[in-house]
Amino acid sequence: MAANELTELLNITLIAKRKVPSQIEDLFIPGEVADAAYSTLRDTVVFTNNRLIILDTQGVTGTKKEFYSIPYRSIDMWSVETSGILDINGEIDLWTKVGHIKIQLRKGISVKEIDTLIAKSVLNYS
Repeated sequence: MAANELTELLNITLIAKRKVPSQIEDLFIPGEVADAAYSTLRDTVVFTNNRLIILDTQGVTGTKKEFYSIPYRSIDMWSVETSGILDINGEIDLWTKVGHIKIQLRKGISVKEIDTLIAKSVLNYS
């Protein structure tokens, strides 16, 4: 993977909640369940009880797919920024063993919900 691909991947904007695609459900291990799924412009981000899965849709036709799996145990620290008066997007930053991941949240996506999903999994609470 080229450095610019990794940088692009590590900047995600969640637009809306969605159903978990069957291609991602097929990747689940026994006992793994989806807590929430979100769409970006072309991709999907799924928070499970074990990891964060990113489905990266590639190419003009969108038939090529790449899946990234980030185990919660690789998250060292995270921060949450709520939206303000002039800034309608919230943000979550994750510092992981692979680098810094910035997740922007469009209006209508709950910062608290995603923070809770991450905290529950990283801190091993159920």
